Amino acid sequence: MALTLTFLGKGGTGRTILAIAAAKQLAASGQRVLFVEQDNSPACHLLLETEVGCDPTPITTNLKAVQLKSAVLLERSWEEIKKLESQYVRTPFFRNVYGQELGVLPGMDSALALNAIREYDGSGDYDVIIYDGLASQDTLRMLGMPEILSWYLRRFRNVFMESDLGKTLSPFVQPIASSILNIDISGDTFAQPTQEMNNILDQGKAAVSDPNRVAAYLVTTQDEVAIATARYLWGSAQQVGLTVGGVLLNQSLLTGSITEAFDPLVVSLIPQSHSPNWQPIIDALPDFTQAQRAPKPINIDVNERKVSLFLPSFDKKQVKLTQYGPEVTIEAGDQRRNIFLPPALTGKPVTGAKFQNGYLTISF
Repeated sequence: MALTLTFLGKGGTGRTILAIAAAKQLAASGQRVLFVEQDNSPACHLLLETEVGCDPTPITTNLKAVQLKSAVLLERSWEEIKKLESQYVRTPFFRNVYGQELGVLPGMDSALALNAIREYDGSGDYDVIIYDGLASQDTLRMLGMPEILSWYLRRFRNVFMESDLGKTLSPFVQPIASSILNIDISGDTFAQPTQEMNNILDQGKAAVSDPNRVAAYLVTTQDEVAIATARYLWGSAQQVGLTVGGVLLNQSLLTGSITEAFDPLVVSLIPQSHSPNWQPIIDALPDFTQAQRAPKPINIDVNERKVSLFLPSFDKKQVKLTQYGPEVTIEAGDQRRNIFLPPALTGKPVTGAKFQNGYLTISF
């Protein structure tokens, strides 16, 4: 499985250039690298000096690049849906709807991009995938999608099954479904249809929470707005379970205030350079395989009955903790996270919470 890297920061700080430099660095070290570009502007072609297509395009030794186009991804995904439909549904009803007709709805871009990355990761053709998204907040929402969808699937399924309507319909779903579908549904009526989706989402959550699989690096300059944005994105990344491995300070001088702002992350100084001379930038980049040394977004201690979340850049007033039913919800900034607790803590009431040194510690 591949290591997926992404770069977060304010627009104009050089995220795309540093992402390409990272791709070149890792490819030169012998890693098989895929550079994934979400932006469809000509910038990618100019910086890579190659016309990048919708399928992986060779750039240099060990390095390929692909430009994601949502319309193309939607068309391909639709064909896969129709194949599944013909496999499981006795009388397919999507066969007269063609992928070439479909328009891209808001929100589809992130879902299609995440699925494309998942497929490239699963192909086994790459050691590293570098994703350059349209905007950092969109990237975070995309990477947080497996956990959010998993929560919706789990909670609403349970709500329906426990409702009077669900209990009333349950005896009739199996024979009706069997007459429509080519599968047998027994026992828990909705277990089989949701199991494959749950497996995919669980794999996505496990990957995002593992810094050896997915990691992000902050990109900033010495501009105050850029620093504030990077700090905000740092805290937001923790809310989706994403490890931030370090900071790339682009074309700026390192000051004590910058070091303090991003402590305990390591700040790497990136010099000014221009294409085609990428080497000064490449030489200044950190070892991206060491992201696991950064603080973990969440730590669960069952024995102590404590959950600690690392929420840098936020203060006590910006963090909201609520408990509804068996789960705990953390709201910080524009991100909301539902903590799926292990069995030993599930359903236990919160007995205390403390916010100190960037950590929210919850006791049960």
